[in-house]
Amino acid sequence: MPRATNVSLWSLPAHVIFEAVLTIRAARRDDADAIWAILEPVIRAGDTYALPRDMDRNDALAYWFGPGNEVFVAENEGQVNGTYILRANQRGGGSHVANCGYVTASAAFGRGIARAMCAHSLDHAKRRGFRAMQFNFVVSSNERALRLWKSLGFEIVGRLPEAFSHPVLGYIDVYLMYRLL
Repeated sequence: MPRATNVSLWSLPAHVIFEAVLTIRAARRDDADAIWAILEPVIRAGDTYALPRDMDRNDALAYWFGPGNEVFVAENEGQVNGTYILRANQRGGGSHVANCGYVTASAAFGRGIARAMCAHSLDHAKRRGFRAMQFNFVVSSNERALRLWKSLGFEIVGRLPEAFSHPVLGYIDVYLMYRLL
């Protein structure tokens, strides 16, 4: 009989500890304030999402909870630390490819929340019958996201030269990323 091995919780990487107590669930309308608190700084910064930097709360939430979007939140001890949307990337002949957008609360960066949300979305998309996932507009300066998506099996399959107007860097490239499920 194999011997049990004691592993100190503190010897594990921080993101593993955090993910162990992270719940990812379908968003409810009463999550709107928490979701807005996560979305607003990202929208205002204007450096990762192609949304108007002056977008108001109502328009942002209408976009996030838009028709065809499944909205999820990542919650730890009652605190929403991230949110993502999952939808079909296209209609008709492209409806078998999923598309997602993820946002993590800035106070929770580096805790594995985006990784956990992406892993959840990949599993959920596969259960829903999607055959692949595509990210249409990954800003080239978003190096943290690029590393994460690559580590989860996504490949850069296209580059759109100078397709994003970054508030600091000017016109920069955008990547199209894809992986089969």
